[in-house]
Amino acid sequence: MERLHICLMNDSFPPAIDGVANAVVNYGRVITEKLGSAAVVTPYYPDADDSAFPYPVLRYPSVDLTRAVGYRAGIPFSSEIYERLREGRFDLIHSHCPVTSTLLARSLREQLRVPVVFTYHTKFDIDIANAVRGKFLQHSAAKLLVQNIAACDEVWVVSRGAGENLRKLGYTGRYTVMPNGVDLPRGRVDEETVRQVTGGYDLGEGVPVFLFVGRMMWYKGIRITLDALKLLASGGADFRMVFIGGGGDKEEIMAYAAQLGLQDKTVFCPPIHDREQIRAWYCRADLFLFPSTFDTNGLVVREAAACALASVLVEGSCAAEDVSDGVNGFLIEENAASMAALLRRLLAQPGQMRLVGEGAQRDIYVSWETAVERAYRRYFAVIDDYKRGASTLAERPEEDFFRGMGALMEALSRSRRFTHQVQQNMYADAMRGYDGFMDRMEEINQWIDRFL
Repeated sequence: MERLHICLMNDSFPPAIDGVANAVVNYGRVITEKLGSAAVVTPYYPDADDSAFPYPVLRYPSVDLTRAVGYRAGIPFSSEIYERLREGRFDLIHSHCPVTSTLLARSLREQLRVPVVFTYHTKFDIDIANAVRGKFLQHSAAKLLVQNIAACDEVWVVSRGAGENLRKLGYTGRYTVMPNGVDLPRGRVDEETVRQVTGGYDLGEGVPVFLFVGRMMWYKGIRITLDALKLLASGGADFRMVFIGGGGDKEEIMAYAAQLGLQDKTVFCPPIHDREQIRAWYCRADLFLFPSTFDTNGLVVREAAACALASVLVEGSCAAEDVSDGVNGFLIEENAASMAALLRRLLAQPGQMRLVGEGAQRDIYVSWETAVERAYRRYFAVIDDYKRGASTLAERPEEDFFRGMGALMEALSRSRRFTHQVQQNMYADAMRGYDGFMDRMEEINQWIDRFL
């Protein structure tokens, strides 16, 4: 297979950690190690250390908006980053965020003469509702977002549900379902590692352990989980619930668990970035509770499946796609009573949890290698369509702005190169003058020595 050079863009990247940042990290890793070459383009972070990545990470100017939105916001129109990208000779730009990254991708497209692929990872209608007050402003924000997405040469979604959500925002174009993968290998870790990682917690010998891994936000369905556990505890059931992660709602969630009288049955751990430790927790747990209808792909469900851990999911949610109830997962209605009834039944049938966990490992696990190789093969078709002029972008008047921005960055880049060259020439002239002066002084010193 031909080697392609891919430009990956996203507004978040380590040290900022989220599901999309993790996707970009793994796209870059798999492409670089097995398929071709890649570079990541992302906003500047003052404490970023990019030396550990096997591909270059190019950062452009940003402003700190972490208090407002949780991230630094990139300033996409930078002549310096454009010059570095222009020299990269990329075959395709792949944007993973519909805001700054896609704005930058659109401005570079005409100058680099390569297609732009966009992947829709997140339900942005919820993000917009949380960030923007007022129906009119929300509608306007969604419209701008959809226009940005529709301007790309091909649109991918990570699940069928993500595609339906994109339609809900107003997108009417075509899209391709391109699922993400997970970076955990298929299989369990050894029992000694499990004991070392989880042994310091009061989990109890023979007590069933439920697990949640992810951002501690109410929209992840955590209230359903806590209410269900309250019903379970009220019936005399013994268990432990382990939450791993951080997030803006964590303090409220911990307080609510205490309010329900669950403080002795719940364990709250900070985010864990060591993947072997995460694997150990998946292997220690008996069931993964993930009643989220927010997530578009539910990668943690497939991480759990890698370790033969079955998940409890809301029927019809994106996370539940490709899951058959009682075969490779468990499906519930979106309420606490439904979850409590299921857990009560499964506590009496522990063998069923193990059997369905094995089904999850067999049926729904997808590695990043498999996912990225599939995407990489699709890149070739996108490039062919672009070269044949299959895109109708020339008919869209808003593209004139981005062509203009690309031309402006090109002009600024040339100006920077010219200024740099002038500075180099001036320095070279000065050094030649200095060398001539020193040669003349040497001659004078020799004449003085002869005279004396």
